[in-house]
Amino acid sequence: MTTRIAAETADAELVQRAKAGELDAFEMLTTRHERRVYSLAMRMLRQEQDAEDITQQTFLSALENLDGFRGEASFSTWLLRIASHAALKVIRKRKGLETVSLEEATEASEHSDSVPHPEFIADWRQSPEQLVRKHEIKRLLDEALAQLDEKHRLVFLLRDVEGLSIRETAEALDLSEANVKVRLLRARLQLREQLTQTLGDPATQVVRSHPHEH
Repeated sequence: MTTRIAAETADAELVQRAKAGELDAFEMLTTRHERRVYSLAMRMLRQEQDAEDITQQTFLSALENLDGFRGEASFSTWLLRIASHAALKVIRKRKGLETVSLEEATEASEHSDSVPHPEFIADWRQSPEQLVRKHEIKRLLDEALAQLDEKHRLVFLLRDVEGLSIRETAEALDLSEANVKVRLLRARLQLREQLTQTLGDPATQVVRSHPHEH
């Protein structure tokens, strides 16, 4: 009974109790959210040790900065912001880009975020953001996500997988909301194209012809 009551306790109440010095309340928050934080870190970094380190750092940082949590967003969203920032630091270090912004570091060219025209088209009813919630294709989606370039993968993970708003995603990645929207659209189109090749009905697949073929 106690476990069920604890599980039903709202995050906001647990946060208030943790702020008052109840470490048990923060432990409940950690237990409740650590799997989601680890999942995000693993998808961003794709290395177990790094993901475990980021998960630990996230909750240590959250505990140290709990008094600064004002509740404008949910506690889980706040945690995901902390985790994404920590993971981005690891990504930058891997690339030697500690002093370069993510936007500068990942911009390939002035027109790199233009909306692509899919090369492979098929009729399917569900979008990538809907499919992400279906357990049976989780592996396929993870493989498709791994093929996206980093700047598009991170936006899709935060917005469509973790459910952050456009504004929250922009804040987490230090991007403009307009940039997030364009990258999100590009990520969805790329994922749709990749998943179509696996999940689409072969009878309805159409390869776009090129101008020189006419």
